Amino acid sequence: MPDKILILGGTGEGRAAARRLVASGAQVISSFAGRLDALPDVPGRVRVGGFGGAAGLAAYLAEEGITRVIDATHPFAAAMSHHARQACADLGLPLERIERPLWPKHPGDRWHWADDAAMAARMAPKLGRRILLTLGAGGLPAFAKVGGPFYLVRLIEAPGRVALPHHQVVLGRGPFAVGDEIALMRYFRIDLLVSKASGGLATQAKITAARRLKIPVVLIRRPKSGEVGPPGDGPHKA
Repeated sequence: MPDKILILGGTGEGRAAARRLVASGAQVISSFAGRLDALPDVPGRVRVGGFGGAAGLAAYLAEEGITRVIDATHPFAAAMSHHARQACADLGLPLERIERPLWPKHPGDRWHWADDAAMAARMAPKLGRRILLTLGAGGLPAFAKVGGPFYLVRLIEAPGRVALPHHQVVLGRGPFAVGDEIALMRYFRIDLLVSKASGGLATQAKITAARRLKIPVVLIRRPKSGEVGPPGDGPHKA
């Protein structure tokens, strides 16, 4: 019997793993959380939605007869990764984590590190007055408490109410081109970029653009292994 593998996806790394494993003859289910504009282009079965915590995930694994789990969630999807570890430990299933590498630092990069969004929000007004935020909607409340500068908020989909006093929302989904990122930052006269340290090629262009424009960057550190983030922290929610 071939392996029956659940991939907790939502990333390019997860889609690449699905293609590789299906080609090897494994049965693969790729799980995506949240609302999707269209089903992802991945081979095998696709599942959309949460599990209901570690217990719900364990029940799903047992019901489907899963023999192996691959956690290919976003680096900031700490809650989902925690639930995967707990569910697999309870069932004695092997769990593999595909960890996306951090962006490499190059000469000219002006990086400032923050432990979380609240720390980044306190740091940002000291470093810039026209700030590009690429944190996702979940990181915005911390900046709303600080106020002050102009924020250009880039999101994948239109948000509800944004409480920031001086802001504009632009929508976009990676991968982004370096030239487009430079044009965006120049048009809005951006003097600071704030981002999660997500890594990956799809959004690396903004880091390159900031370097070329000599713009400082505030990077939010990834959650430590075993640390559970707030609900919805990352694309795959439990």
